Amino acid sequence: MASGNGLSTNGLSTNGLSTNGLSTNGLSTNGLSTNGFSDWFNQDPERANELMRYIIRCAAKENQKRKYTNPVTGEKYTWEGGLGLAHNWAQGSPATQQEQEVVSACLAAHANKFGIPVDISVLGRNARGGALAYTAQELSTFSEREACFFGNLFDGTGVFAATDRGFLGADESTARACGLASAPDQTDCLPIIHTGTCQSLCQRATEASIPMGGTLAEKKNPPADGELPYYETCTYNGRAYQPLTTRLQPRDIHRCGDGICQFTERCGSGSSADSCGADCGTCPQ
Repeated sequence: MASGNGLSTNGLSTNGLSTNGLSTNGLSTNGLSTNGFSDWFNQDPERANELMRYIIRCAAKENQKRKYTNPVTGEKYTWEGGLGLAHNWAQGSPATQQEQEVVSACLAAHANKFGIPVDISVLGRNARGGALAYTAQELSTFSEREACFFGNLFDGTGVFAATDRGFLGADESTARACGLASAPDQTDCLPIIHTGTCQSLCQRATEASIPMGGTLAEKKNPPADGELPYYETCTYNGRAYQPLTTRLQPRDIHRCGDGICQFTERCGSGSSADSCGADCGTCPQ
């Protein structure tokens, strides 16, 4: 499913989801009206609003909204659903482990260390096992494999990313650097921890693993080679997680020498993103 992103990594707090009470109280009006949620929200309303916007987008369906009036300031907020990954939690039930994992993966997938919106394709299953809708046209438009995201922000485990296309070359750069890393030990997207490659950590979903009866997306797009375009499980430090897989449009991977000085490139005399003379010119003396 296509989705916009732009959640800053600063907004992806590792303790926000464990201290605001929502994991127990759910995302219904009752859950948003507790004193615990108000106390958490008013510690940093701007950042909390940003995080809630993506939590609701990830958890609730696209025809749903959540409204909140800050009891301290009187300011009103409206957050719209999107992917519908955690239906029961969105309706007010405590978040199950599967819901915690897919929402954590979704938040990480939408995080961007530059805070710049980039359209992405998000693939995988919701907490109840249903595949996120996708079409052949979406896979064609978002033809660049990007990354897999997994973890649990609710229980303090953390959240992780791995590349799904190999690491960026020296001449490549992207605003989506949290997923497409330039090295396996990249640490500039914390709290997201980069763990290497999806192929080494994850099990790709196959036709044989489709739940009985299949899903609408998978019936419309049966895998030609027996594999589906996303991963079913990722294992890190001995623990298995339910991940989400992302894809990009080719335009969002920048290359030194394409004639455009991108904000991810620097002046210089070389041909790498950090010293791209062809696009950004030489640096002033």
